[in-house]
Amino acid sequence: MRIHFIAIGGSAMHNLALALHEAGHEISGSDDVIFEPSKSRLAAVGLLPLEMGWQPENIHSDIDVIVLGMHAKPGNPELEKAQELGLKVYSYPEFLYEHSNHKTRVVIGGSHGKTTITSMILHVMHYHEKEIDFMVGAQLDGFDKMVHLTEENDFMLLEGDEYLSSPIDAQSKFLHYKPHIALLSGIAWDHINVFPTFESYCAPFESFIDSIVAGGSLTFNQEDQVLNEMVEKATNTIRKIAYTTPEASIDSGVTYLETEEGPLPLEIFGMHNLNNLAGAKWICQHMGIDALDFYEAISSFRGASKRLELVAKNNQTAIYKDFAHAPSKVKATTAAVKEQYPDRKLVVVLELHTYSSLDASFLKEYKNALAKADVGMVFYEPAVLAIKEREPISAEVIKNAFGSAALQIETTPEGLAVFLRDLPLEGTVLLFMSSGNYGGTDFKALAQRIS
Repeated sequence: MRIHFIAIGGSAMHNLALALHEAGHEISGSDDVIFEPSKSRLAAVGLLPLEMGWQPENIHSDIDVIVLGMHAKPGNPELEKAQELGLKVYSYPEFLYEHSNHKTRVVIGGSHGKTTITSMILHVMHYHEKEIDFMVGAQLDGFDKMVHLTEENDFMLLEGDEYLSSPIDAQSKFLHYKPHIALLSGIAWDHINVFPTFESYCAPFESFIDSIVAGGSLTFNQEDQVLNEMVEKATNTIRKIAYTTPEASIDSGVTYLETEEGPLPLEIFGMHNLNNLAGAKWICQHMGIDALDFYEAISSFRGASKRLELVAKNNQTAIYKDFAHAPSKVKATTAAVKEQYPDRKLVVVLELHTYSSLDASFLKEYKNALAKADVGMVFYEPAVLAIKEREPISAEVIKNAFGSAALQIETTPEGLAVFLRDLPLEGTVLLFMSSGNYGGTDFKALAQRIS
């Protein structure tokens, strides 16, 4: 097929383009700006647009399918041309469904943990040489792409996102997938630019449960009260399988999972990751991996990219960065690191970067999210506020919202750099959390300080 990507530079979009190119399809694409690593990865296979911007002449009747990314706007000139010509326009979740409508679809959803759970399942499958198709939201050791598509594999594993599908499709992405096997990890309000109330945020999850194929299964985190109540009310004719956080212990900085065969040392840590592991175990069993084989594989899982990613470590200091930015994720990640290093001073730098986190009315959701930190800092850039059309936020408002008068506030990359330069690192764990880049913080230089 001849497939054109409008907004090819996005994380999911460029990975899908690469996968389809590898499968032998003729791929073209456009975007107004493309950042790394998408830029280099597209360039390496000749898919980087020759010039940035939208050109209607890119669109013609020889194109079989248009894949439309969220980065494009409804009035995009290439989109308008495609619509004029009557070309088929898919969002990437719609395209993935069309590819997998003859496969057993396994969808991992939830406000938190879905990337980690999907990555755990992929790691286990890869360890046991079980070939499956997949789409995951983060880079994983042993995998060169985040999307893999074939004609012959039986299973399609999909990370299911509740966000909008495309500029012309306001349906949540995961509602397109119609899973046979599904998992929900929990529900915690996010994306207030799309879901202004908690009730509106919950609605797609209710619809997702209803979208599971009759006779299919839903594995769900029983410890999440909102989700538990939602599943109880669901009337879809599916199997409902609850999971909870398994027993574990920590010894000399290593987390040991309690199993039927005895304690199993893990590379990961944190109660939230143990909870994720329990969900992943159930899904792997649905896909033909028994408990013992799961344990054998999961012991070597080191986490998905940007999920408690170890930057550097020595006998006195550890530095981690994590994608956590929503309140529940921030709280869980902070608690996990403190639990793993109870005798170390925990210094946390949280960057406010998303639409939700930069909204003064939403900040109250972060109440006590950094309570486990010995030193807490919130970093944000006023320029990002302006770009996202948010009103300025005072330091006092942030401190009150987090419930900490001792919270440090920094608004410039230079100020953050000075803070890190002057920070004594001996006997410290330093945790960075953000979906952004911390004002361009040089992590290599930071790592060299403890090497």
